[in-house]
Amino acid sequence: MRVGRDFFRIGVLAAVVAVSSLLLGAQTPAQHRTRLYLKDGSYQIVLSYTVAGSVVRFVSAERDGQTEEIPVGLIDFEATKRWEQQHFPAANGAAAQGPRIDPELAQEEAERASRTPEVAHDLRLPEREDLLALDTWRGTPELVPLTQSDGELNRQTGHNILRGILNPMASKHQIVVIKGERSQVQLHVDRPTLYLRVGDPAYGGHALTVDTHGSNTQPGKGDAPPEDSRYVIVRTDVRQGARVVASFDTGLLGGNGRQEDVVETNTELLPGGHWRKIVPRESLLIGEYALMEVLSDREINLGVWDFGVHPTAPENRDALRPEPKRAPQLEHRSPD
Repeated sequence: MRVGRDFFRIGVLAAVVAVSSLLLGAQTPAQHRTRLYLKDGSYQIVLSYTVAGSVVRFVSAERDGQTEEIPVGLIDFEATKRWEQQHFPAANGAAAQGPRIDPELAQEEAERASRTPEVAHDLRLPEREDLLALDTWRGTPELVPLTQSDGELNRQTGHNILRGILNPMASKHQIVVIKGERSQVQLHVDRPTLYLRVGDPAYGGHALTVDTHGSNTQPGKGDAPPEDSRYVIVRTDVRQGARVVASFDTGLLGGNGRQEDVVETNTELLPGGHWRKIVPRESLLIGEYALMEVLSDREINLGVWDFGVHPTAPENRDALRPEPKRAPQLEHRSPD
């Protein structure tokens, strides 16, 4: 009986090896990015794959080279091979010189990376927030979301426009009043880098046009912020129960003169066009501030993003911390 069981085990092992050899020749050729198709029509972008018994083991190109497994029964080998033959017709010819990257796949990966770029080690911008500040808490970089406010506790997570018309001949006056003497966000660095999402086709903001000297408001069409907007950081005047943003002369921006309580910024559009990097040109003193969008020489966005600068403040509640890459863990899954 023992001999019979041994012969049976040998027969099962031989059958598994035979099936593995039939499926795609058991592995991909020289390492390059390709598509491993599933029977539901979806696919994984992989560097290599091999049939190992009842599973297909592959190296993911989307998750930094982690090794993962999928049951053999879920793989569409014909579609996988057909795609490879269309994009790598010379795969069976001369040996490839280094890894090959299909232009279509490279473009997909670049687009995906540009939506969540890395701004510090293991720290990436998220997919859902619209404005974040790069802060440092006890030596660790963090991304802190900022909300937009029009001064009436109407806080929005999106990017909305409330157009205000500034008269350059008028004397200095208040244009935005933010409730509370202290912002919910307190940064610990004096030159925080801000990241503003731009070019979002799903932008659903609204626009209003108001004269900052009058009470008339005229609803406008929902439009996206102008691509040539400028941004300034205004130090607010803290009063009892409120922070006041005062008017300034937009015509002086970009010149050699300096306006009191106004810090100009340098802006840079990150690769892919999804994020704008905003950096103050000078250090910020301890205090309360508002990031303001200058739409044109006479128009500003009265929807501001408020924050404070205080190096001894507690850690921000909603701060995003770095997520170190985890070592790959193999999962042994049984076929369906």
